Amino acid sequence: MNTTSSAARADRVWSRQALLVLEREALRSADTHLLRLDFPGFPDVAFYFKDEAAHPSGSLKHRLARSLYLYALCNGRLHEGQEVVDASSGSTAISEAWFARLLGLHFTAVMPASTAPGKIRELRALGAHCDLVEDASRTRERVAEHVARGACGLDQFGLAERATDWRGNNNIAESIHRQLSRETHSEPAWIVCGAGTGGTSATIGRYLRYRRLETGLCVAEPTGGAFATGWHRRDRQACASQPTLVEGIGRARVEPCFLFDVVDAVEEVDDAASFAGAWLLREITGYRYGGSSGTNLVACLRLAAAMREVGQGGAIVSLLCDRGERYDDTLFAPAWLAAHGIDLAPWCASLRACIDGHAPHPDP
Repeated sequence: MNTTSSAARADRVWSRQALLVLEREALRSADTHLLRLDFPGFPDVAFYFKDEAAHPSGSLKHRLARSLYLYALCNGRLHEGQEVVDASSGSTAISEAWFARLLGLHFTAVMPASTAPGKIRELRALGAHCDLVEDASRTRERVAEHVARGACGLDQFGLAERATDWRGNNNIAESIHRQLSRETHSEPAWIVCGAGTGGTSATIGRYLRYRRLETGLCVAEPTGGAFATGWHRRDRQACASQPTLVEGIGRARVEPCFLFDVVDAVEEVDDAASFAGAWLLREITGYRYGGSSGTNLVACLRLAAAMREVGQGGAIVSLLCDRGERYDDTLFAPAWLAAHGIDLAPWCASLRACIDGHAPHPDP
């Protein structure tokens, strides 16, 4: 005898419909471009940058947000009319808000009050509520308060590495592998990414091993970030030794999804270098990207310089993480840079000289 209540049956009907909505969205979404850049200073190294900012919600977190909603639905945690909440410094929240609107749900982003104003404006335009916290260490506590009142916590920091299918299903690693299949260097020497939740590095690192590839995985991290500190010591209790102004990466503590053992190298990059890298990407590509993309560029150039020193050729792949328009009021605003004591000139000159072959490495 079927003893399922009518309310439970109605919830299953809504859940199936929500899953169908997400499946249709995935089928409508084209893959992101893998851009090739060739630099005079590195004639034997091909640089590829995967433009994740091209997603409808404007960042690589579009993939993660879809996966988190699928995970919540398939685990029976997300129901019709339920509030959705997560802690985020911006880009994940924007992608989660985008999907919440698609599913007809209300989304609340718990975020530091210091988050770039452009991200806050974008969230509010999507109909989300921004719960701004002055003390960033209290964001998890604030999320727990929302969950206690009945909200569904998507929990990007706790679930990112398990919500994404690392063996395939058009994850970012499989997409890169497929797009490189006809290139001269179809198996790159390195893939470079940042670590925010740790989900992207976990997915890429696992996939590289699953496909038996020789490609190394490098995490590009703000100087003194928790991932770098923890990775060097294999210490999951490690905390950042200094704060960063680069949003989205450089966590204050080791997050649950940080997998040290699938990472082959960590490059620590100063904030000024990251922002100079973002400005340089605008010159190179004609488009603006956020500070974490600049961090990735600097790490790529360092790896390429090391390859050049030993006469090694090949390819390096990295990510363009989110739209630079979100940072009009911060890293692309000279007054904001000056207020934070950041001088881009030495780094911009050094990065350009390295790319043009006039300097052996990208550091001033």
